[in-house]
Amino acid sequence: MNKIWNSIVGKLWATILLLVSFVLFIITALLLEFLDDFHTKQAEISLIRDATTISKIARDDEADSFKQMIIEDILDKETNAIIVGKDGNVIHSFHEGLNGPRLEKKILKESSLYTKVTDKGQVVKEMILPSVKEENVMEQYLVLGYPFDMNGEMVGAVIIYQSLDAVHRTTKSTTNIVFLSAFIAFILTTIFAFFLSTRITSPLRAMKQAALELSKGNFDTRLPVLQNDEIGQLATAFNQMGRQLKYNVELTNQEKEQLSSILTSMTDAVITFNRDATILLSNPPAERLLQNWYSKMGSEGERGDLPKEIFHMLEHVIAFAEEVKDELELDGQFYAISISPLYSSDSIRGAVAVLRDKTEQHKLDKLRSDFIANVSHELRTPIAMLQGYSEAIIDGVTTSDEERLEMVQIIHDESKRMGRLVTDLLDLARMESGHMRLYKEDVLIIPLLSRILTKFTQVARDANVELEFTHPDDIQVIASIDEDRIEQVFTNLIDNAIRHTPDDGKVSLVVEVTNGSVVMNVVDTGIGIPEQDLPFIFERFYKADKARTRGKGGTGLGLSIAKNIIDAHGGTICAARSPKAGTIFSCSVPAKKL
Repeated sequence: MNKIWNSIVGKLWATILLLVSFVLFIITALLLEFLDDFHTKQAEISLIRDATTISKIARDDEADSFKQMIIEDILDKETNAIIVGKDGNVIHSFHEGLNGPRLEKKILKESSLYTKVTDKGQVVKEMILPSVKEENVMEQYLVLGYPFDMNGEMVGAVIIYQSLDAVHRTTKSTTNIVFLSAFIAFILTTIFAFFLSTRITSPLRAMKQAALELSKGNFDTRLPVLQNDEIGQLATAFNQMGRQLKYNVELTNQEKEQLSSILTSMTDAVITFNRDATILLSNPPAERLLQNWYSKMGSEGERGDLPKEIFHMLEHVIAFAEEVKDELELDGQFYAISISPLYSSDSIRGAVAVLRDKTEQHKLDKLRSDFIANVSHELRTPIAMLQGYSEAIIDGVTTSDEERLEMVQIIHDESKRMGRLVTDLLDLARMESGHMRLYKEDVLIIPLLSRILTKFTQVARDANVELEFTHPDDIQVIASIDEDRIEQVFTNLIDNAIRHTPDDGKVSLVVEVTNGSVVMNVVDTGIGIPEQDLPFIFERFYKADKARTRGKGGTGLGLSIAKNIIDAHGGTICAARSPKAGTIFSCSVPAKKL
């Protein structure tokens, strides 16, 4: 029921019913008043007509008994009459029923009645008189006094009286009919009002359902336009609104998807903040960055998630509406940070921060500067020696051919050293740029390593170092490799091991096959590489403790070249301290086992 009254159908229905009920009430009240007066007037007219007839009959020369019969026939049972002379006495009485004498006596006591008849010709008056039906009961009567004349002279009056019960019965019957008609009209109005309100509001209810569908995102909802009035125009406008909403939503989604794709594809971290530093939006690089901060800062960080440096920059941007740019070091990482304010109309609603990780760039800058310094250092010594010894020869400082040959030999050795350095630099640059070409073929690993180790037999004997080769005897190990490049790697590793192994030491080459890979370990018994140097030994020009260098050092590029060659073969290379003494270099490449 509440649903009906709260709907427009119920309200329109109630409005129509109230309006019609008010109109029916006014009409019924006026009609009842009119009918009451109408019945009274009709009773008066009927009494006048009867009085006129009685007066005419009474003047005729007919017998009194015949007159009596005719007059009694004219009068109905609710109507009685008397004829009164000039002296106020009753000449003829046509009364039927009870209380005749009492009733006539009371009428005649009304002295003004006869006078008014004489003056006005006829008089109508309502009086309370004894009932003709019941004893000791008074009723309301309508009394009419009408002149009674003979030969043009007034000789008395005809007084006719009628009980108003008949009028009241007629009025009551008419009232019942009026109320019944009003009730029927009310019922019909109720049905018609409900039908009308339902029909009128049907398009509105359809529009409400369509609006609900629109609110759910069903922008293809359409209303049928069946009318050409305001409701039809409203349906047309609604359909146009739906189409426009669909277009705008699709356009917004496209822009949102485009923005999301741009943010997702960006390598820079993008974070959008609210005024209270709440994070509203972030792209995947920003998510990773935030997760890293969360794990490092825990509950001790500024605002629980942002480093204090960024939070202070964010506060400044929101407070002063200024863009802020800076480079910061956070937990060993370098970032270029740019924070700009976001506006909503004329007020600042937040800020957007763009963070670019410049850690690798810093590392590259450091590597570049270190590379230039190392190359300069490596070239300065041989160049100085070349310049010095050549100037000595030119200036004639040498006094014998032996001294001159010794200086020329030194110049030759230093020039070869410079050549090796330049060759290694070119090889390393070619490898790191991805331009190194490998000529792979299936090679027996054990014979290859045995041949490489044989080349160092005399070198090891001169250094008083024992060479040992350990490998499985029951299988042949084949790998798809570039034989020359692998030989370059192990030539460098074995040479380094011999040079860094003291007298009576041992260098071992151990071959194992595990998990589809051939693992080749070069183990020496030297003092070993310090733990703090192990993570950096494969970097260009990096050298550990110079006290480990025996004789003339290399270029500092051998291990870096070896790592690039092994990586190009899809393998791995690493270094570790031996549990006893010395260093273990372990190389692995994919193998084929026969």
